[in-house]
Amino acid sequence: MEFQESIKGWAKTETDGHNKMFSVYAKKPLNKASIAMRGVLLALLVITVYALGSMDNQNINIVKGIADTFHNFNLMLLHPLSHRFTWLEAIYEVWVTLGLAFLTTLYGAVIALFLGLLAAQNLTSKYVTNIVKGFIAFIRAVPTILWVLIFAVAAGLGSAAAIIGMTFHSVSYLTKAFSESFEDLDRSVIEALKASGANWWQIVFQAVIPSASTYLLSWIFLRFEINFGNAVAMGAAAGAAGIGFDLFMASGFYFDLQEVGMITYLILACAIVLELISVQMKAKLHQ
Repeated sequence: MEFQESIKGWAKTETDGHNKMFSVYAKKPLNKASIAMRGVLLALLVITVYALGSMDNQNINIVKGIADTFHNFNLMLLHPLSHRFTWLEAIYEVWVTLGLAFLTTLYGAVIALFLGLLAAQNLTSKYVTNIVKGFIAFIRAVPTILWVLIFAVAAGLGSAAAIIGMTFHSVSYLTKAFSESFEDLDRSVIEALKASGANWWQIVFQAVIPSASTYLLSWIFLRFEINFGNAVAMGAAAGAAGIGFDLFMASGFYFDLQEVGMITYLILACAIVLELISVQMKAKLHQ
């Protein structure tokens, strides 16, 4: 009898606890953030339903479209072939694209090194840091393609506009990365050097840069890989030389899917090689 009463009491307690928890969640008031989130989701739902309902499909045959898409992928990926340039010419264009990526990364890293030192809070005054970070944030807010197009209007289409525009965004990206790497340095090291009479340049070259060198090189390698992809895109957008321009001509002008496939495989192979080299160099640096 006592055992049955204890079981009933335990079950009642558990039921009361679940009911209290449910009532707490049910009676929880909505705050401004949850109301705004629900409003945004509702607006997106209404816009999506309206767009799907008012979309003019122009009597498109979906089945035929899917079949054509698979046929195009079959030509592009399974039957790559070049009709307008040889393999040696294609490799040369890839080297040109790598050259664009290397130059923009080199220029961006050199400029970003000095700006990163000025943007680090533990190395300069707060006033200078805020100015540099504000300027860098403005540059970083503008996409790379827009910077390239701006300089293409000023300097004309070509490699010069691509290099300058890509360098602008590389500087903003690497400055932020470098400054954060410098700020992670132990303050006691800097204070010890200051106490021993070291000036700002001695602190930078004897403590800051040697301590953060592995991080700096890792960020430079990462930006180089990003710039390679940007260089391919800029070859089409800004008329810069390289494999990107050939890809643009093959896809948008000649509509040669087999040539697009060959160029795509070349770009993927180059990206894989760069990744392998980057991993090996990073491993050696960490050792």
